[in-house]
Amino acid sequence: MSDQTNAELLELVRSLTERVELLEGHVKVLQLHCDMEVPEDVMVAIAAAVAAYLGHRARKRQASFARNAAAWQAATRRSQLNHAPIHLR
Repeated sequence: MSDQTNAELLELVRSLTERVELLEGHVKVLQLHCDMEVPEDVMVAIAAAVAAYLGHRARKRQASFARNAAAWQAATRRSQLNHAPIHLR
């Protein structure tokens, strides 16, 4: 190989080494950010936003009290034996 080719290859190796070092620095910064704990309320807010974006409509639920215990027990039994996915109930 000629001296010019060797010089070009050496310059390419130097530039690639600089780029790899720069990328390794970015990876270390990203790893530090990933190690941080995310609060639970932030996770809940993110999950709700994603669910809303995907079209899941949340339902407000209100407790309904039956006049007699048998109706309350039947309603509870019905809801427990329901095999539909929870998000569709």
